[in-house]
Amino acid sequence: MTRPLLDVRDLRVTFQIQSSGAMPWHKPKQLRAVGGVDFTLNPGETLGIVGESGCGKSTLARALIGLVPATGKAEWIDGKDLISLSPRQMMKYRSDIQMVFQDPLASLNPRMTVGQIIAEPLTTHHPNLKRAEVKERVKAMMEKVGLLPNQINRYPHEFSGGQCQRIGIARALIVEPKLIICDEPVSALDVSIQAQVINLLIRLQKELGLSLVFIAHDLSVVKHISDRVMVLYLGKVMEIASSDDLYAHPQHPYTQALLSAVPVPDPDYDPVASVVPLKGDLPSPLNPPSGCVFRTRCPRAEARCATEAPALSLGDHQVACHFPGPLTETEIARARRTEAA
Repeated sequence: MTRPLLDVRDLRVTFQIQSSGAMPWHKPKQLRAVGGVDFTLNPGETLGIVGESGCGKSTLARALIGLVPATGKAEWIDGKDLISLSPRQMMKYRSDIQMVFQDPLASLNPRMTVGQIIAEPLTTHHPNLKRAEVKERVKAMMEKVGLLPNQINRYPHEFSGGQCQRIGIARALIVEPKLIICDEPVSALDVSIQAQVINLLIRLQKELGLSLVFIAHDLSVVKHISDRVMVLYLGKVMEIASSDDLYAHPQHPYTQALLSAVPVPDPDYDPVASVVPLKGDLPSPLNPPSGCVFRTRCPRAEARCATEAPALSLGDHQVACHFPGPLTETEIARARRTEAA
């Protein structure tokens, strides 16, 4: 078997939150943003990560590249644990792991030209390269992502949102990484531009043999680009499976609710009758529910769910639920009545 490019075990991220007006001797509260996440990523694979806002997707991504402190283990293909590395030691892996951020314009330095922005990682990791060679590589990368090389001396504000995201992708690719983490890279773009950027990422992945961690809210986008999909809720993994299997046979009630809310281009489709309702709001991560974190909104919750946190099952289709499987019409109807009340 091929060794995973990245093997993550029990990854946790906790922040200390001090309440406004609290005295210095008051103990800060603990916010568990990511609570024990396990997954593997194979070479050339795309792992999609989905979930509601506040479920820990972006924090997980930042923990993998050392932007936020974390505990647990993230073993790189060479056997090194990225979580245990110091910032100085992590510099060796910066060229292997790059990130594309959510806001295409805010992630670019407005005082630098496009050429300088794309060249910055190259000059940082390969300081001995001659200026002419750096410029040639930048121009070649601009062409690869669909930008005109004669725009090399322009500034970010002179480009559209889609073009700015292409600049961010070019900056990530210029050092020939093995893994790119895409943190909602198309959520700020128009739908037509989203498709262009997604197709660009798919093409570049095939050409360069990249692995991708792709974070998004739009489940139809995730299905289009991902080989496997991981569903997060309050920092916990609810389900992991191949994209085809998860979308065709979701086992966790939360996954079923997310998928039922995806718009369907069918004039005869009744969204009201088809959506699996979620009661209540997302609980505060400062005070998560006991047992299964999803139990307060689950139409299938029982007493066991309040006392025992379900473990992630083994196999190709993993689910963290005491009672996995499709919801029955009776359970959906009961959930609708509860929501209406």
